Amino acid sequence: MKIVSLLPSATEAVWALGLGPDLHAVSHECDYPAPVAALPKITRAHMPPGLSSREIDDWVRDHLKSGRSLYSLDLDLLGRIKPDLMITQTLCEVCAIPERQVLDAACGLGGSPRVLNVEPTTLDEVIATVGTIAEAAGRPEAGRALMAALRARIAAVAARAAKIAKRKRAIFLEWLDPPYASGHWIPDIVRLAGADDPLGRAGARSRVASWSEVVAADPDVLVVALCGFDLARSIADAPKLLAAPGIAGLRAVRAGEVYFGGGSEHFIRPGPRLVESLEVLAATLYPDVHPLPEGLARLTRLAPNAR
Repeated sequence: MKIVSLLPSATEAVWALGLGPDLHAVSHECDYPAPVAALPKITRAHMPPGLSSREIDDWVRDHLKSGRSLYSLDLDLLGRIKPDLMITQTLCEVCAIPERQVLDAACGLGGSPRVLNVEPTTLDEVIATVGTIAEAAGRPEAGRALMAALRARIAAVAARAAKIAKRKRAIFLEWLDPPYASGHWIPDIVRLAGADDPLGRAGARSRVASWSEVVAADPDVLVVALCGFDLARSIADAPKLLAAPGIAGLRAVRAGEVYFGGGSEHFIRPGPRLVESLEVLAATLYPDVHPLPEGLARLTRLAPNAR
């Protein structure tokens, strides 16, 4: 089977299912695992490089408001590949090419490839999506095995977290300029790790919050992982966080409980590595309760002089 993946989370799922040899092209954002870098890129972003976080937010809002697409498909490459399966999503127009654009492209190909739309909004749905992709690729047994393994790891974290006597209040921010409170599967991850996000909305879209909301909640912990950014780029926005009104006085900041992760490595992409994200967050929040799995690192604690 010839598979074309138009989003990083699907690429990661296909690879985790042992179907890497069936991948014939991926999106321009697909960068994990490492061999994916050598695959042809089927999409291109229109956003100009070098924009600040605020400029990115403004640019995206302007394009979506005017109905302009953020990405384009390489139709010539698609025609040469003639895929059997194309994986896309309708969850977020900012994250990948929308399903309608993919369906229009597929209609122009001979053989009518199957277009699989995945749109999980909770952690449980993310795991189920692995099975959906496996079924579409003709490998249902691989899907069942991988889902069982992922669910067992989630259950192990949840069992340890259930013994925590005093849960922490942890606000997770997906963007800093402006601040976005967490949504979709991230509140699930925070809860399973043994904490509660007073601003998060499980299963719903992330939303623009106000710094006054963050200050009023006065969390024990602040966690930041920016959508589309790796760890280094996320940390580069740390001064925006610390300069926000009232943030310096938060108990999390005073106690040195501010942590950064990479949104493109963990947390934001709805693929198998969300389970790693849970394990990493749990081990960061409660190192005496949750062991850190071999090969993973805790979230990066923000240095006191980050301002």
